[in-house]
Amino acid sequence: MNKVVLVTGANSGIGLALCERLLQDTESLQLCLACRNMQRAQAARSALLTSHPSAQVALLQMDTSSISSVLAAAQEVKLRYNRLDCVYLNAGIMPKPQFDVNAFFKGLFSSGIITMFMTGQGILTQKDCVTADSLQEVFATNLFGHFLLIRELEPVLCDAGHTSQLIWTSSSNAHRPAFNLEDIQHQRGTQPYSSSKYASDLLSLALNTHHNKQGLYSSVICPGFVMTNMTYGILPSFPAFLWTLLMPVFWLIRMFCNNFTLNPYNGSEALLWLFKQKPESLDPQAKYHSSTSGLGNNYIQPRKMDIDLETSEALYEQLLNLESEVRKKLKGKQK
Repeated sequence: MNKVVLVTGANSGIGLALCERLLQDTESLQLCLACRNMQRAQAARSALLTSHPSAQVALLQMDTSSISSVLAAAQEVKLRYNRLDCVYLNAGIMPKPQFDVNAFFKGLFSSGIITMFMTGQGILTQKDCVTADSLQEVFATNLFGHFLLIRELEPVLCDAGHTSQLIWTSSSNAHRPAFNLEDIQHQRGTQPYSSSKYASDLLSLALNTHHNKQGLYSSVICPGFVMTNMTYGILPSFPAFLWTLLMPVFWLIRMFCNNFTLNPYNGSEALLWLFKQKPESLDPQAKYHSSTSGLGNNYIQPRKMDIDLETSEALYEQLLNLESEVRKKLKGKQK
């Protein structure tokens, strides 16, 4: 039986690299690319079919920052498929950051250079904005839209006698200090991306608590430091050639720090590896890191996350309450 896989944020970067690798490694696969921009999605699908002419690749329009878009997309999925084997929760945004140039060049010659490149710590602050649904955009795109999608897809994910996977693309920038249970949308902070990624780590644990008995398992990965459009956007005021000049530095760092995966293919290693595992055998409190050796060999490093059951459950309850609120507002608008 063909496995059915849905990937959000699949038209570029790590998402597209994952789709290419899934088609290479899996003989019988129905792949659904859930994307916000359908023009880019069509281009991604064409590229995949050029490499794999007989592949089954479908498109689904979905913007995870929009409640109505997520609900409509979920309804479409349930019409197309009677089950889902795996959902990759990969779509995400990072707000254009304020960049401290002086701190950056000081960091290049400090012992904290690896942490600086991996997390942006000390050199970046971010300003979020609000969506049409009155939600913080990073929170809605990276976390809540995916949460709502999972809730809507429970009938095709939680099927008796069938095991399904949820796989989150998290980050090494998921830090506990950036997250606050009293401000889960991070309205009052300057690290919305870090907060949203830490929240996804917590939510993954809560989803396992609530759904493992129904055959649904959730896991979290970190792609490492990858050169994608999001990464290039971190230094918006720098000319493109600077990245080229920095590449030898990155390769040198990779000799000592294997989190520098650098390209989307390497960054997708953990995403593909998890797809091949038995979900019930995985550690719900581990984050599976894509890693690349100095010689260019890819492998996986599981690391315990800085999360706990009590906080994950508290976040889950808040998300359920927020879901109830936004559904009521949506019904009110429809009337």
